[in-house]
Amino acid sequence: MGATTRPLARNVFALTDAMDVENLVSLFRHGRASRLGNGQPMSASTKSAGVHTPSYETIASLHHDIVKEWNVGDDTINRAEGHHGRKDGQQVTIPCTTIFHTDSAGKIDDYRVYFDVMPIYA
Repeated sequence: MGATTRPLARNVFALTDAMDVENLVSLFRHGRASRLGNGQPMSASTKSAGVHTPSYETIASLHHDIVKEWNVGDDTINRAEGHHGRKDGQQVTIPCTTIFHTDSAGKIDDYRVYFDVMPIYA
């Protein structure tokens, strides 16, 4: 993982890379929305953990390198390279952008991720 200035962003990427959905969800304000690309918003709760788990089961590994981070008030924007280990042993690297906002308690209350998953499954 590359340099980042906010500990919360480091935690988000570390838990994502560890595929630790239960602890990742704990960083979110209960009931707040997260959105992957143009998908439907999901409520950040233990129910949403079940949504992410199947996608993790389709890859062997995951690692992000943060290329650049911008912070504006309570908003964080990360440009990263996601390194996906496929089940067939190949590695696929795809660019991604993550945008999130934190509330006054430091919990994520709006989370958006943009990336093209097609190269992972091609």
